[in-house]
Amino acid sequence: MIPRTGPHPRAVPETPPEGTAGDVCPDDARLDDVTLVVRAREGDVRAYEQLVRRYQGPIFRLAVRMLASRGDAEDVVQEVFFTAWRSLASLHEDAAFVGWLYRSATNRCLNVIRARHATVDVDLAQQASRSPGGGPERTVEVSEQLAAVTVALQRLTGEQRACWLLREVHGRSYEEIADALRVTPTTVRGRIARARAQLTEMMAPWR
Repeated sequence: MIPRTGPHPRAVPETPPEGTAGDVCPDDARLDDVTLVVRAREGDVRAYEQLVRRYQGPIFRLAVRMLASRGDAEDVVQEVFFTAWRSLASLHEDAAFVGWLYRSATNRCLNVIRARHATVDVDLAQQASRSPGGGPERTVEVSEQLAAVTVALQRLTGEQRACWLLREVHGRSYEEIADALRVTPTTVRGRIARARAQLTEMMAPWR
């Protein structure tokens, strides 16, 4: 995905294509995030491409689990990285770039959730594609369990869902989550505790 100054392209895939001509230089893949951010701010598109390659997968997985819609998640990812490219000059701390991505994605997802007036469509295509083997029976069982998890997550409030996903799936600290949602770490801990309790209750039949 190459940032543009004009209208941004439609949805990006969860992971970028491999082995294509014009790929990011291998040397860029070994650079740390801060160096890539500095180079991207100076106009190095290849450096920004590498940042996108590193983080569009995790950001997409966060969005698709929050929204239960692949299309909406793809739109969020596009907007996040397009906005990040245009906002690099205003980023005060280079090391804060990744946290900014998670904060931006989370807030955009919450805005989508708040704007919805109908029941979301559950799309398990991406999760099912990563299901472990074990024969047709196991595949069906795993698919049903993933569907149950998705439904359970949708029954949490948007804020609870965001806190739980950022902590349990993406490993963000309480402080990072608090910064992303503009709340206190204590509030984050409370939301996660309530989310865990509700998910445990709703997933009891699968134990």
